[in-house]
Amino acid sequence: MKTTRYSASRQKACQSCSNAKAKCDRKAEICSRCATRGLSCVYPSLTPVVAQNTTYTGGEAEIDAQPSSSKNISIDTIFPDLSSTASVCSHPQDDANVANLSNPPLDFSNLELVCPINADDINMRWMRSYIPLPEQIPKAYSTATMTFIRRVLKSYSAVAVRSRGIPPFIHPLQMTVKSASPLATCLSLVRICDNLLPGSDEAVAGVLMREMQYLYMQRTTYDDMTLLSAFQAYLIYSMVLFFQLGRVTDSFLRQAVIALQELACSSSRQGLLCMAEQLPARPKWEAWIVTEAKRRSLYTMYLFDSVLSAQDGLPVYLGTELRGLFAPGSKTLWHAQSRQDWETVYNRHLADWAGKGFQIDELWPITAADDDAEVVQRRTRMDRWLENLDEFGIMIYAVTSSTHGD
Repeated sequence: MKTTRYSASRQKACQSCSNAKAKCDRKAEICSRCATRGLSCVYPSLTPVVAQNTTYTGGEAEIDAQPSSSKNISIDTIFPDLSSTASVCSHPQDDANVANLSNPPLDFSNLELVCPINADDINMRWMRSYIPLPEQIPKAYSTATMTFIRRVLKSYSAVAVRSRGIPPFIHPLQMTVKSASPLATCLSLVRICDNLLPGSDEAVAGVLMREMQYLYMQRTTYDDMTLLSAFQAYLIYSMVLFFQLGRVTDSFLRQAVIALQELACSSSRQGLLCMAEQLPARPKWEAWIVTEAKRRSLYTMYLFDSVLSAQDGLPVYLGTELRGLFAPGSKTLWHAQSRQDWETVYNRHLADWAGKGFQIDELWPITAADDDAEVVQRRTRMDRWLENLDEFGIMIYAVTSSTHGD
């Protein structure tokens, strides 16, 4: 009989399907129901394995993931109920038996993506707060705006920790392919941060840090889809450390931001725009999913970077290196349930926007040199963009509007 990760389990359904009293097909790595809903697919008989303590020194970031008070602590003794959590440091991308779970079939190969910006500037983002360039534009966040950003990002980390779904910068269909394994591991692992026992936060932080270290060390081995998954997982880990575990002044987190921006840079180099969108034409659905998820993840990372900079009393600058990227897409495009539905909506999108989608820099300040006709045109385009946004797009508009005005 073929051995799978569930062979030791006597339960007929994963935890999510069991709780919902729904039928579970027990597919390898993640069942179909959990895949379509972006849920963590967990079997109660699984036992977590904690990675070995190591220290990695990279070319751009040095990450020491060993908290001083968590040495030789068994995570099983602190969290006896972790039998309901997936293996926290296992890496399914190394399992040759992982099945292709795409249903309907999705093909994330040959996506024909381009990167219209200088991705290396993303890698150097952290340095700009210390060595600002003359052309940089400062962002004067009010206290209310910064509080709003912190609360929204905290809610994203809480969604992951409490298994309420997936944050809105992750597309649900990303979770249906084996290249999403870093993300699937992350969404299972961060659950240990929910309802922490007193005095256990150091050990839990150590587990997350070691998984972050693993992702960073493996970054050169990932293909584009796995790299996106690793970038998003690293971002979630970082926000969980900050918002859920209170590692506000932790030096590891500041070092991790450098690694996070390097992962973001590497993922961006693989493409942030569908080649068809430059024609303009309708791209492949899978290509749009990847580029939209990348851009949303980038915008989330930049907001998180602003929170960390403000926390440290450092200036916050406009991300001018992202100029020309599309703003978050419409709710109907992001939530389309089938290829046919998405293609129908995208055809209308092409007609509505005449081949020129709404760009993130159209939310930035209007300079005094702009004439009245340009101002009117930009406001008209902004109004059209606002007509069909999901909660993520509304959040981006709220932050830019309160910062830059109309």
